[in-house]
Amino acid sequence: MTAELEDSRSLDDAHARFLRLFLSSEREIFRYVAALVPNLADAEEIVQQTAVALWSKFDHYDARQPFTPWACRFAINIVKQWAASRQRWKSLAEGGLAEQLAGRRDALQPQFEDRMQHLEGCLQKLPVEQREIIEAYYWNRTGVEGIAALTGRTVAGIYKLLQRSRVLLRDCIQQAAQTGDSIP
Repeated sequence: MTAELEDSRSLDDAHARFLRLFLSSEREIFRYVAALVPNLADAEEIVQQTAVALWSKFDHYDARQPFTPWACRFAINIVKQWAASRQRWKSLAEGGLAEQLAGRRDALQPQFEDRMQHLEGCLQKLPVEQREIIEAYYWNRTGVEGIAALTGRTVAGIYKLLQRSRVLLRDCIQQAAQTGDSIP
């Protein structure tokens, strides 16, 4: 085998390994960034920039360490760059505020994970159509107008259903957390 072919295979292996690690961590990285950046489009852009930065430094990644915390350290630096370039958000980049928020988020992570598990269980308790509308709105980011057109409901009806669903889910999550239930 030629050295060029070996280098190509090595690069392909590294690329595949990076993709597996990044894709398994992408949601957590996004949640990390979204906790610091209020606009979802900005958060998505920051996650994309984080992916590029991670790939460029992937040869420095220590595989004995968890990937997600390593990736989140890159993400916080990109969030700080983003904040520094926006007058309104400069205070996030200055004085360690981003690090404080990230630390607070890390401290609350176990509670957050519990609530996410309760949310998954509570979503399963909703009627199928209601759950599908929630998923379309929050996961697929379909607009209310689009959901109304797909379901044959009015826009006002979709807003009302989303509002009722949020209340039901909040109450269900709070009840599960108080009783210590592990919702299947």
